[in-house]
Amino acid sequence: MDMADLLHRYFGTRDLAAVDAAALPDGIERMRVDFGMTQDRGARFALWTLLMVLGDAPDLDVAFTHEEDREAARNLMDMLAAAGPD
Repeated sequence: MDMADLLHRYFGTRDLAAVDAAALPDGIERMRVDFGMTQDRGARFALWTLLMVLGDAPDLDVAFTHEEDREAARNLMDMLAAAGPD
């Protein structure tokens, strides 16, 4: 899944900065529903990643049944933290 496609699907724009603050709760709720329903590991990871960026991702032990997915999520969080502002 492409992040721009996910943004467009849930928020109607491919630019995160252009998402209206009032539209965030509804889009996040739709993402959480889809996250809970999908069984595809890649789709779940992509949805979790966007939810994490938006500050609403479920905990790793709840989100992922496979340790490999939890480790990939930890690595992503570490990379984002290292790339963030100091």
